[in-house]
Amino acid sequence: METKEHFDVLIVGAGLSGIGAGYHLQSKCPSKSYVILEGRDCIGGTWDLFRYPGIRSDSDMFTLGYSFKPWTDPKAIADGPQILNYVRETATENGIDKRIRYRHRVKRAAWSTPDSRWTVEAERTTGEGATELVRLTCNFLFMCSGYYKYEAGYTPEFKGVADFAGRIVHPQKWTDDIDYAGKRVVVIGSGATAVTLVPELAKKAAQVTMLQRSPTYVVSRPALDPVANKLRRNLPARLAYHLIRWRNVMWGMFFFQLSRRRPAKVKELVLKGVQMALGPDYDVATHFTPRYNPWDQRLCLVPDGDLFKAIREQRASVVTSEIETFTRDGIRLKDGSELAADIIVTATGLVLQVVGGLEVSVDGRAVDFANTLTYKGMMYADVPNMASAFGYTNASWTLKCDLTCEYVCRLINYMDRHNFRQCMPHNDDPEITAQPSLDFTSGYVQRSVAKMPKQGSKQPWRLYQNYALDIVSLRFGRIDDGVMQYS
Repeated sequence: METKEHFDVLIVGAGLSGIGAGYHLQSKCPSKSYVILEGRDCIGGTWDLFRYPGIRSDSDMFTLGYSFKPWTDPKAIADGPQILNYVRETATENGIDKRIRYRHRVKRAAWSTPDSRWTVEAERTTGEGATELVRLTCNFLFMCSGYYKYEAGYTPEFKGVADFAGRIVHPQKWTDDIDYAGKRVVVIGSGATAVTLVPELAKKAAQVTMLQRSPTYVVSRPALDPVANKLRRNLPARLAYHLIRWRNVMWGMFFFQLSRRRPAKVKELVLKGVQMALGPDYDVATHFTPRYNPWDQRLCLVPDGDLFKAIREQRASVVTSEIETFTRDGIRLKDGSELAADIIVTATGLVLQVVGGLEVSVDGRAVDFANTLTYKGMMYADVPNMASAFGYTNASWTLKCDLTCEYVCRLINYMDRHNFRQCMPHNDDPEITAQPSLDFTSGYVQRSVAKMPKQGSKQPWRLYQNYALDIVSLRFGRIDDGVMQYS
């Protein structure tokens, strides 16, 4: 085992949020030493891991981009390579790339109260695929490792999988050697990945079928934002960026609140848009009318209506039915019909995990995150000097991560000013009840919600999923609020 090195802050993950955390630390806590441990061999996280055709953001880049680095590309809905380039550019411009240690998969973190520090163990991959254990210590541990398992996506157990003669691939495991040109492709799923894949595959495939058990709300939005591009031509870059960002945030919050208060009205509006895009004869009731209200699950975004265009031009189709079994030549459905396929893509979701699957202990006691309350959506009750970057479910991921980074820096600076070595949220209020941290009905959430940390019934344990409220709480709220304990 390698000898221990010590850092003031240790960041886990060199994706969108990890690079953001590095920037905030450098600019707001310049005296602090930090390192970023990254399990893979490159920067980018999600935006490097996913390689499937058409990979793109499902949020606009004015809100998915960092608060400190204006998005300058004319496309508001960006593709994966553009976003990856943006993240890497941010790291290089600010020297953050020099602080990253690649192929360090963090496995365990143990807190010692007498030493006021974390001991973190990581598996480092050396040549020939061998691994060695590396141990580091830090005063503050900042988890920026995302919310799902990188090793594998979620695939249900389908009957007859071994009988299928073609290729089966989960989008998380897509490789460059998959040739779908002229082939019949069935994409199983109806979420963001499926609606991204289908129109892109339809450009080269003979036929693409989106096979869904039940529909999702799908809304079209222009890939280019003409108002944004006009503002950027006439105003300084940073001012234009912040104006567009705030406009998009306010519009998103308005639409979300409207969905909550008048679900029937929003449902009618969304479905009217789909019917207009697909024509009066298309069966929107069967294929695009969900059984739930808007924003009970995340809405799927299609830039410039590309999915609808592929369906109209008969390069793609939607089938809403349940799978009986895979066969040699495709899939047999419960209604007895068959879908022929050369390639089956299982866009069936992610496997959620807390703090990157890390084993965490505090003074020898293992932390069970499933029974832990989250504080301000970023720290955990009775776990000292540790925060997680976790984005919004109803808005851009980065909006919340930026605020989380700002708060963590405020916290570290506050502790320095008062000579504290430890900060720990602790609940003394017997009236606070634990509730699920995510109120989404999506399959990937429901499968994992029992293992996720809980939110409390009121502040500061409650998650509002509201950027304006979080700005008040995280940017301007009291650091010493009586719930955070310092020593």
